[in-house]
Order: sequence, then structure tokens, then C-alpha cells
Amino acid sequence: MTEKTSIILVDDHTIFRQGLAMVINRLEGFKVIAQAENGKEFLNLLNDFTPGIVLMDIRMQEMNGIEATKKAIAQYPDLKIAALTMSGEEKDLQAMINAGALGFLLKSIERDELEIALNHYVKGKNYYSSELMPFFTNKYFGNHENDPDINLTRREKEVLEQIALGLSNTEIAEKLFISQRTVDGHKANLISKTGSKNIVNLLIFAIKNKLVEI
Repeated sequence: MTEKTSIILVDDHTIFRQGLAMVINRLEGFKVIAQAENGKEFLNLLNDFTPGIVLMDIRMQEMNGIEATKKAIAQYPDLKIAALTMSGEEKDLQAMINAGALGFLLKSIERDELEIALNHYVKGKNYYSSELMPFFTNKYFGNHENDPDINLTRREKEVLEQIALGLSNTEIAEKLFISQRTVDGHKANLISKTGSKNIVNLLIFAIKNKLVEI
């Protein structure tokens, strides 16, 4: 039997957290091994549990999800954490990006998309709730009526396509037969040419301007 990926849920709403645990435990390949109601309690759990994925609420008492994510990833750099929140505020989402979160899910997410997201996270790939894409697009690019033409090289386009698929630097390097340093260079060029702040902004720009398809 294939071993299931273990998950820790961090959320201060007990009924929601327990209901989510029931949904996840019915998914193939995943099981909830522990729950915490705030970031401080979550950090203590890491002394006893090694989760494959952590689903983290953002706004909680004692210690919020942003601070907990920073502290957890500083101590365990390979830990896979994704935000699961009602908050759609730019500052919260940007803060989770900076803290090292793999993605963002809204609590209104459907079961099927949740399963897709979890399968991305277990592979170390980014995934963002489909409901967030219009929000990000309007936030970052809503006032750009006439974006300049972006001249990308063939290799930059190939790297961008792989980023959109959620591949890591190592996977992109292996697939395109280039070094990870070269991948980093292409990413830096893509961010510079599009005027993006980071990879999330780059993907939103690319989708809005039809540089990639999803």
C-alpha cells in the first residue's frame, strides 16, 4: 500500500478545521496527522511530527500564519506550507510569498481543486486557488491598458512555460538540458523584462498577456 502524505492543519476555527480534516482524510493519498489552532501551537507540534504538507491560516491569535511560516521554514527549509485562508488582501498574500509559502487557497475551495493543490504541494510545486487569479490580475495589472511588447528569447519562453507548469529549477534544468544557474538567469531576465516583482507577478503578467496558457 502506498504511504499517505501527512498533513498538519493550522486554523483557529475548530469546526472548519475538523471538517477539513474529514475531507482530506477521504482523499486518496493524504491524511491529517495533527491540528493546531495558532502558529505557536503549530511550531510546538513540529517537535513531534514531520508533515509532508502544512495548510496554514493567516490570521490567528497567539501567532499568525505569516510569522509561523517564517519561523518554521527558517528551521525546516524543506517544509511545504500553503496558505488556506479567507483573506484576499494583497499584503497578507505577499507576506506569505516572502515567508516561503508554496501557494494560496481560499477557504471556499472545492474538494476537487483541493486535491489538485495538495498533489502539487507534495511535489514541491506552486499552486494558487483559481479564484485568486482575477484578484491578482486586477491588483497588479488592472491599470495597464497598453502594456509594451515583451521581446522574449526562445529559451526564455521555454523557461516561462515550465514555470507555468509549476516545475522547480532542478526540473526545468533537467528538462531543457541547461544548468540551474542558467535557469536562474532566465528567471531574472523574465522578471526584469516584464517589470514583475517576483515569480507570482511574472506568472500573472504572462497569463494576462497570453505569453503562456493554463
